[in-house]
Amino acid sequence: MDMKTLTVQREGAVLFATIMAPPMNLLGPELVRDLVSFVSEAEADEAIRVIVFKSADPDFFIPHVDVGQIKAYRDEAAKLTGEASIAVLFRYLSESRLVSIAQVEGRVRGAGSEFVMGCDMCFAATETAIFAQMEAAFGVVPGGGGAQHLVRLMGRSRALEVMLSADDYSAELAERYGWINRALPAAALDDFVRSLAHRIAQFPGSGHVAVKRRVNAIALAPIEDFRRDSDLFGEGVREPGVQKRIQDAIKRGFQTRDAEMDLARLLGQLTND
Repeated sequence: MDMKTLTVQREGAVLFATIMAPPMNLLGPELVRDLVSFVSEAEADEAIRVIVFKSADPDFFIPHVDVGQIKAYRDEAAKLTGEASIAVLFRYLSESRLVSIAQVEGRVRGAGSEFVMGCDMCFAATETAIFAQMEAAFGVVPGGGGAQHLVRLMGRSRALEVMLSADDYSAELAERYGWINRALPAAALDDFVRSLAHRIAQFPGSGHVAVKRRVNAIALAPIEDFRRDSDLFGEGVREPGVQKRIQDAIKRGFQTRDAEMDLARLLGQLTND
């Protein structure tokens, strides 16, 4: 696999994909292009049963989308699903025959949160993982399936708290809310995920497909709902008031490493429309 933002390691029936998209793993066209290629090639290899996503950056897993390249990354998503929508792309991952696991260290916000919820499981480092669904700070709904997943995972009240606060949540609190499977000490995370991935991979792939199909029938929102959220985000982000807040955030350091280390504080300083 020839990719610029993912490094892939194979261990039998398991593929480990490590994200490295400087300066901070923003979800832009190159990363989406590589995710599309990675998933496509993994699905085409019948010997692969489990895929694990990690980050080479200790501070950031996927912090959010690159707000300056929304159309470009949407166009890349369409190369796998036929639709210019990362919501549909992430839902495709949920429906894939592959079992997907997110191993999170660092910040996961916005589309990063939506990506790990699109995976089948998520395990995070207690010391370093931070989660947020912060689109409401700009005046838009989450566009990658965040509302669909969060309400089903944690219930109405907690989903509203998470989305409307636009705040950062620790791995321990994310676990308590049902956002992720488990929060584990960083020293134990890698071995735990590797062991689980190989255990799952040793069982019949037909069982993976059958179980995922039944679970998705119960818990995964219809694709029309993902499309609707994607459209609402695309329409909302073009509104003058939303653009004003984005520009205000950029002036304060949004999409720079230093500011994104404490993004919740920055978002709380944005001026009202």
